[in-house]
Amino acid sequence: MGMTKRKARKLHKSFVMIGRGMLLRSQEWKNLGASAKILYLYLKAKYNGSNNGQIRLYYSELKGIKGLCSSATASKAFQELETSGWITKTKYGGLYRYFNEYKLTGKYDDCLR
Repeated sequence: MGMTKRKARKLHKSFVMIGRGMLLRSQEWKNLGASAKILYLYLKAKYNGSNNGQIRLYYSELKGIKGLCSSATASKAFQELETSGWITKTKYGGLYRYFNEYKLTGKYDDCLR
C-alpha cells in the first residue's frame, strides 16, 4: 500500500537550495558581508515558490541569530543586499503599522529562474 500525500509530506524536511556555482564561483557572493549572507539565507528560507515579492522577515525573527542580533546590523545587511542587487523591496513599511516586503531578484541565483 502506498502512503497518503499527507504522510509523505511529513517525511520530507524543508531546505534552502543554494547552488554550488553561486557559493563557490560567484564573486558577488564572496563580496557580501557575513551578516548579509546569513540574512539572505533566512529570506530564501521564507520563499516558497509562489510568494516572491511578498516575503516578510521581521526583526523579531532575527533576534537570537548570531551575526544579526542587533537591529542596526540587520538593517545594514538589508541595505547591503539591496544595493548589491540580491533583493528588492516591493513594499515599504513603517515602524509599527506596515511591514516591509522583499523580492529575491534571482540575478545571481539560478534556483529562482
